[in-house]
Formats: sequence, structure tokens, C-alpha cells
Amino acid sequence: MKETISSSGARDKAVEGLSLLGNKRTVYAQDYDPSVLEAFENRHQDRDYHVRFECPEFTALCPITGQPDFATIYIEYVPDVRMVESKSLKLYLFSFRSHGAFHEDCVNIIMDDLIRLMDPKYIEVTGDFSPRGGISIVPFCNYGRPGTPYESYARERMLAFHH
Repeated sequence: MKETISSSGARDKAVEGLSLLGNKRTVYAQDYDPSVLEAFENRHQDRDYHVRFECPEFTALCPITGQPDFATIYIEYVPDVRMVESKSLKLYLFSFRSHGAFHEDCVNIIMDDLIRLMDPKYIEVTGDFSPRGGISIVPFCNYGRPGTPYESYARERMLAFHH
């Protein structure tokens, strides 16, 4: 990977180990592949803030019919030490295109994989799936790190969820 230099001329340690960002030879997984996810160091660990991804081109397959299901996936999290790199997230979400999973499974799998990658203080994943047979499904899942204020925040968000 190409070394990055900060405005002060110092080598940027926050992006060490990232192999996808800037790589001109992108390989797209043909089935679910959490190994493509990469993380980098949060440069603002001294404060809490939200990061939101809106992913309007998510596709997975119905595990029963094989029909494609389309959704906008919303991922929002409060980082701690590590953050997900967006190109790796794009490739990860793309890996669902040939994967059979129910809507509810998709959002829970995505959240679990991102928790393993980043260990965020808080995360939520919502799938706004396009109607099939006249019914829309909007699954929501969240997690707040146990023993922190985010544990109760997650519970409050879950009880107050509405689309």
C-alpha cells in the first residue's frame, strides 16, 4: 500500500494496514465474505461522535426462492479505537449479492461483523428493503457496549424504534 503523509509531513499511522483504499486491482467477492472488512485508527478518540453510512444499492438473495432482495442499509455507530474503512465496507456489502439470507439475518450479520471488526461503543443497522409481494420489511438491530452508557442508549433506541 502507498504510504500516506499528513499535512505536517509525518507518516500517517492511522491508515497502516489498509490494503483496499487506493488499490487499482479491486476484486469483488462472489459470496458473503467478512474477511474483506478493514479498519483504521480513530483520530478523535477523545470525543464521542456518530458515523453514518447510507448504502442504497444493497442486494441479497432470498434463501428460499433465490429472488434478489434490494435495500438501503443504514449503518450508524459511535467509534472507539477502530473505524471501518468505507471501500472495504462497500466490497463487504457487495459480497451479499449472491448470498441467500433473510432480511432480518442480513442486518444482524452485518452488525455482528462490524462489532467484531471495530468494537464500537454503539452501533445500529437498519435495512429498508423494497417491497416484495406488497410488503416492505424494515429490520433494525443495535448494540451498546455493556457496562457503558451506550448499553442503556441501545435499549432506549430499540424501544423507541420506528421507521
